[in-house]
Amino acid sequence: MASNRPAPEVPFVPAQREPESFGPGPGLDDGPWEEWNPTEETVTPVRGRHRVAKQRGGFARSSTVLGVGVIAAVGAGGIASANTGKPPVSISVPDMPDVPVPHLSTVEHFFGDDSTDAPRARTATALTDLGQTTEGAKDTGAGEALRNRIMAQAEQQQGQADSKATAAMVAAAQQQTDAAAAAAEKEAAGKAAAAKEKAQADEKKAAEAKRLAELAKQYTLPVVSYTITGTFGQPGAMWSSGYHTGLDFAAPTGTLIKAVHGGTVTQAGWAGAYGYRTVLTLDDGTELWFCHQSSINVSVGQKVGTGEVIGRVGATGNVTGPHLHLEVHPNGQATAVDPAPWLRDKGLNP
Repeated sequence: MASNRPAPEVPFVPAQREPESFGPGPGLDDGPWEEWNPTEETVTPVRGRHRVAKQRGGFARSSTVLGVGVIAAVGAGGIASANTGKPPVSISVPDMPDVPVPHLSTVEHFFGDDSTDAPRARTATALTDLGQTTEGAKDTGAGEALRNRIMAQAEQQQGQADSKATAAMVAAAQQQTDAAAAAAEKEAAGKAAAAKEKAQADEKKAAEAKRLAELAKQYTLPVVSYTITGTFGQPGAMWSSGYHTGLDFAAPTGTLIKAVHGGTVTQAGWAGAYGYRTVLTLDDGTELWFCHQSSINVSVGQKVGTGEVIGRVGATGNVTGPHLHLEVHPNGQATAVDPAPWLRDKGLNP
């Protein structure tokens, strides 16, 4: 608590009584007298709570009443703000007029102000701010905290929703990518399989061509210049079986007939409807019948090689013109097969 300042000098006011002489009382010596004036050194400061001497005039009393009224208004405003929860209403006090120094200093002394005795202007303060209580501040802070928490929860939920949406989009994009990759992989696998099959087919074809080329060196067509006039399986009454059982190579009489492949002559002579016929048995047991010859140049048991002359084209037996009738009997069986595919299988194209 600040110490009280020395009491200000009070202007001398003559007493309202009959004037009397001021001099030495009875028993005092006559002599020169001085007026006693208290100072800071001679007056003991008053400490603690004290009362202000009542002064004549109404300013001190009105100032005190005004201060008490302000304090009461402030307290009432705070209580109303805390209890009602309504926003406080701003109330301002008009500026106080300038007053004489003695009266202002007396009010300041009453409130214990330690400032100087010089007069100073007072600023009006809004009662709304003074009326804010601790309870109202706590309510405002709690509301703000609740608002912040709600906003944080909303932001968190929005972030989770955005994360879920992003994850769904990423999953859909990944699914599309996987589907496209699977389709591309399947297409690539199909192309690879097709390319592999084509390569295998080409390789097989090349191997077969090579084989046929090797066989073509071992096999040959029986007639060099010819025309195919009858094929295997043709129906007709002129054949005893009801269909043609061989392949006819039409050529002029006397055209050379060659051995298709190397083998052994097992028959050579007249054979009824076949005319003059030569039977050549190959090493695998296949029999080749050369029919309607005009002459035979080999004998039974003779071994011949590929391309060796075994006779000549003629028109003997049951014929309508000179030609070579060729039949193929696998393993020496009685039933003949189509000579055309058999010859193609040996690299020959009749």
